[in-house]
Amino acid sequence: MDGIPMPPHLPDWDFAEHMATRTPWLRRVAYLLCQDWDQADDLAQISMTRLYAHWPRDRTFQNLDGHLRAILVDTFISETRRPWWKRIVSPGHVAEDLAVETPDLDVSLSLRDAFATLPPRQRAALVLRYYCDLTVKQTAAELNCSQSRVKSHTSRAIASLCALLEIEGGVSA
Repeated sequence: MDGIPMPPHLPDWDFAEHMATRTPWLRRVAYLLCQDWDQADDLAQISMTRLYAHWPRDRTFQNLDGHLRAILVDTFISETRRPWWKRIVSPGHVAEDLAVETPDLDVSLSLRDAFATLPPRQRAALVLRYYCDLTVKQTAAELNCSQSRVKSHTSRAIASLCALLEIEGGVSA
């Protein structure tokens, strides 16, 4: 995958080819969920392994990226329930792969810190709704919950972010 083309006659060529193009996207979504690049790499790797374990069946899915994203979200939520899942935040640790220009770095870092305090399901709801641009129905399907629960998670997450960032009047749509 590191620039070395694999011959198409190998049995897992299509998996390797698909993952070579989707790994950066998968890592970014994982980072948004967990707020740590090392954990994001672990989540992406676990998700790819789970996809590979069922590749003969899963390769026929119509929306393979959606299926991979669902695996990632399930992995993230289940991993946050494990006792060893602890975040170690190093001061000044800046995301290397999220190349987004921000006019005010202090606001960006404050938002990132506030986002990291959200419970995993609220964070997942925001990432799926606003970064992955899924509908409430699609987000509910990926989180395996009701649409009203997605709305509740989203509303509470936004309210928490507004309170932490001391934004008056909420967020304008």
